Amino acid sequence: MAAVPVQQDPEDDDYSLLPLVHDIIKCMDKDSQDVHQEINKLKARIQEAREQISTMPGIDKSPEEQQQQLQTLREQVRTKSLLLQKYKSLCVFDIPKA
Repeated sequence: MAAVPVQQDPEDDDYSLLPLVHDIIKCMDKDSQDVHQEINKLKARIQEAREQISTMPGIDKSPEEQQQQLQTLREQVRTKSLLLQKYKSLCVFDIPKA
């Protein structure tokens, strides 16, 4: 089973909610009317994070299934590494090209 690469924008990795919470607290301290706007930004960021999580590969698998897949992949890497070492140690004869 091949993993499908997921393209991500650098901004997609930033789901830190603390700056938004900080902005909300600052608005509340100032008795600003922008509190609702800041809360809506927080809600939008949370929704974006939920959508991103729902599209992650393997999210539909249980932790046990993920561990089994990880073990299988590690075994494949180990086997291929051993084969690669074996082929590297073989004598290579130069065959003249015709």
